[in-house]
Amino acid sequence: MSEVQLFAEFLKKCSKNHLLDLGKQIHGVVERVGFGLDLVLNNCLIDMYAKCGKMDLAYAVFDKMPERNVVSWTALMCGHLQNGDAKTPLFLFSRMGRSALKPNEFTLSTNLKASGILGIAENGMQIHSVCAKSGFEWAPVVGNSIIDMYSKCGRISEAARMFDTMPVRNLISWNAMIAGYTLQKYGEEALNLFRKMQEIGEIPDEYTYSSTLKACSCLGAVVEGAQIHASLIRQGFAYLVQSTVAGALVDLYVKCGRIVEARRVFDRIEQKNVISWSALILGYAQEDNLPEAMNLFQQLRESSRYQVDGFVLSSLVGVFADFALVEQGKQMHAYTIKVPYGLEISVANSVLDMYMKCGLTDEGDVLFGEMPARNVVSWTVMITGYGKHGIGQKAVDLFEEMKLDGIEPDSVTYLAVLSACSHSGLIEQGQKYFYSYCTNQQSKPQVEHYACMVDLLGRAGRLKEAKHLIETMPLKPNVGIWQTLLSACRMHGDLEMGRQVGQTLLRLDGNNPVNYVMVSNIYADAGHWKDSEKIRYMVKKKGLKKDAGRSWVEIDKEVHFFYNGDDMHPFTEKIHQVLKEMEKRMKEEIGYVHNVNFALHDVEEESKVESLRVHSEKLAIGLALVCGRLEEERTIRIFKNLRICGDCHTFIKGLSKILKIVFVVRDANRFHRFENGSCSCGDYW
Repeated sequence: MSEVQLFAEFLKKCSKNHLLDLGKQIHGVVERVGFGLDLVLNNCLIDMYAKCGKMDLAYAVFDKMPERNVVSWTALMCGHLQNGDAKTPLFLFSRMGRSALKPNEFTLSTNLKASGILGIAENGMQIHSVCAKSGFEWAPVVGNSIIDMYSKCGRISEAARMFDTMPVRNLISWNAMIAGYTLQKYGEEALNLFRKMQEIGEIPDEYTYSSTLKACSCLGAVVEGAQIHASLIRQGFAYLVQSTVAGALVDLYVKCGRIVEARRVFDRIEQKNVISWSALILGYAQEDNLPEAMNLFQQLRESSRYQVDGFVLSSLVGVFADFALVEQGKQMHAYTIKVPYGLEISVANSVLDMYMKCGLTDEGDVLFGEMPARNVVSWTVMITGYGKHGIGQKAVDLFEEMKLDGIEPDSVTYLAVLSACSHSGLIEQGQKYFYSYCTNQQSKPQVEHYACMVDLLGRAGRLKEAKHLIETMPLKPNVGIWQTLLSACRMHGDLEMGRQVGQTLLRLDGNNPVNYVMVSNIYADAGHWKDSEKIRYMVKKKGLKKDAGRSWVEIDKEVHFFYNGDDMHPFTEKIHQVLKEMEKRMKEEIGYVHNVNFALHDVEEESKVESLRVHSEKLAIGLALVCGRLEEERTIRIFKNLRICGDCHTFIKGLSKILKIVFVVRDANRFHRFENGSCSCGDYW
């Protein structure tokens, strides 16, 4: 072996093992012995520096080279890609194309991967064309990269066409196609391909299994996932050592609601990673087992073996946001400030979202103002938050400020500002933004944007305009947009239109109990009890069940959940006692009367009152009052999974007046801030 070959081998080992200091020493020796201009050694040096993350040193070598070949350029491209920069390889590829050098299969593969990461199908298709003309299309490394590129760009049919026409496939080809199907939510196709590869004798590896298990997760196919799990055990496959497979199994069981199985796999994993930790933590949170979720997160934080990344931080903050856990959310914010990944913009956006969903708009304002960088998500979170709080004008002002700041609103941002206009009755502004979005050639309005406009018109009582918009829109109306119009019909007591819309809804989605409840309610409001009962009988006959009303309140860092009619809380007797006392005071001081329209009509008047008293939001408020001093001025925060009913809305308004307490209630639609007898929604929800 010559000296040059010996140096090259040493540099390759440094590159493979990321031995930067040793690589620098060898570089120095190469220069001293007069091999500094050798093409092979310089290519090895570029590769070594690039893989060690020192692109400046890689360019220093590249720029001094008297001659370069395709390997020199490709090493630089690979280096950028490995360091998370997918744009520069495409720029270098274009520069190299202007020279006399022709790309090899590794150059093409690298730039196909870069196109896939960026999601730029046009670039990838141009490179695919180069591959076809140069004959590299059928090289396995190139063909596999073409499949991967099309999959990541959402062109799954082109990826499948490439896979089907490949003369030779290897395991990576099968993995790329299965992963592509899984990525694009074609779970059935991924499972079919998994079966087919085994039929022809191809042996799956950890990447095959992890992608296939993810496909099972997307489908909720716990039976198929359990079969794969059983197969892994029978084969003696070391899946508990393979963190990606074990993590995918935990995620599968969590998403299918099998938390016991998920925990059993998790406890047996030899080398746990952050993904499996976060999957299990989120699983417990989704099962409402917040104490265990917090306990696991505490273990994760205290372990020196794991570094909590931005994905985990964002996910956990999202849990606290969904459950509106104020104190835990604040603690997580403090924690994100102390760790490196807490600086990521995605984490900051999650914290911002948490504050807005917890009703802490002032804290959200402060954080938004302090953020060193904001993206379209940051602005959209704030606009959404203001809209949910009924601060529509502020949402509109922020939308205008965002555009002045050079941030282009996306489809979600337009949804947010249209919803904000709807909740605050800003009809002219809402119409302006809607028509602006519809006439913009760069945008493609979705049904949800039309639904926001229907909501805006419907709330304002312009029901005929709203119905006409649905009937003339260029998209097929979905169930949600008809539900929006039906809600407006109920709000304004338009029984005739409500009857028509209700029939349409039940015809489109006859197995959704929500639709039957909405139609039944509009009949009940109009006093058409027979029609109302007929609809409810249909629900019973079909065996449909509506989501139960549930509210919760956080007291001393502990969350208390209540369902309608719940009598399981140890303080139930005290809760009922304090609610009766409040009703009595409100009757005496402000003339409060129960709105029994929100109770069953075929029971005694006294029973109607009792049924209204056990609505979940009232029980949560009752507990808050039992646990605090009534004379102390403060804010009580209540959260509900469904829309607040009219009687509870009236009750809380009156309560805020006689107790001089601020109540903030987040329901499924928006925030209600009750203060001194009025609500921030202006009775417009």
